Amino acid sequence: MAVLPIRIMGDPVLHSPASEVEEITDEIRTLVADMFETMDAAPGVGLAAPQVGQPLRIYTYSYVDDEDNPWRGAIINPVLWMSPPEPGAPDPDEESEGCLSFPGERFALRRADRVLVTGIDLDGADVRIEVDGWRARIMQHEFDHLDGILYVDRLSDGDWKIVQKIARKRGWGRPGASWTPGIDDLEG
Repeated sequence: MAVLPIRIMGDPVLHSPASEVEEITDEIRTLVADMFETMDAAPGVGLAAPQVGQPLRIYTYSYVDDEDNPWRGAIINPVLWMSPPEPGAPDPDEESEGCLSFPGERFALRRADRVLVTGIDLDGADVRIEVDGWRARIMQHEFDHLDGILYVDRLSDGDWKIVQKIARKRGWGRPGASWTPGIDDLEG
């Protein structure tokens, strides 16, 4: 297993829809193992294949709730259904999220509170995940990556201007920008 470089906002693989996985091969199994290693090293609660330069419809997730219950897995070729988000402005204390492809920053974003995700696992078995709260947020965030959407793309105009300023200051927003957890220092 290896820690892979994580692509940063501006890399074309992050801004294009990913392709479905046609067959689960040893290469796909290795990619998923490397994604778990990279996600844990970052540390993150999810990682989509495009974030490590692979334009495939795969993501991993890992979350431990307030009662120390672990929730971890990988899903291939997911399909997402969600309830409509509640209207209104997001609560910065309860609805802020970050992204390994825009590292070190957090912004409030309104998301649906409940989702259903279907797909397959590494053995080709059907997966059905029904979750709410923070787990639903993770599923939506990672699914967005598979459609070429970063969470910062969904922010209000005011926050989007801040994102652009940060990206310019750090030299992001261009092809090839990446960082490797455990190796690169991202202090701005």
